[in-house]
Amino acid sequence: MISYPVYKIVHLVGVLMIFLALGGAATHAINNGGGKKHAWRKSIAITHGMGLVLSLVGGFGLLARLGIVHGGLPGWVLVKLGIWTAFAVLVGVLPRKPQWAKPIWVGMILLGATAAYLAGSKPF
Repeated sequence: MISYPVYKIVHLVGVLMIFLALGGAATHAINNGGGKKHAWRKSIAITHGMGLVLSLVGGFGLLARLGIVHGGLPGWVLVKLGIWTAFAVLVGVLPRKPQWAKPIWVGMILLGATAAYLAGSKPF
């Protein structure tokens, strides 16, 4: 059985990978005007996808360790899943809409802060 600290590390490594990939994609969009043709496209996609999987597996592992997954998911978990979905979609938006890269950059910080708050306080 996997312990709570291991799930937490897996979750946080996944989150770091997501932010790394989205930061790279946003920087490319800001500096080079986006586009799908660039040397790091595949690496960004792999890092992003692996980060999404690790954050989801780690997050649900944490919920299982806390006994939260029995009897339905609380609202804060559903909001975090919405944030996770937004992060999943953003990597595809950035090459297509490079003019959105700067607002997305700020939005990623706000979404990340919201997710951290929800995990820490579990308000609802």
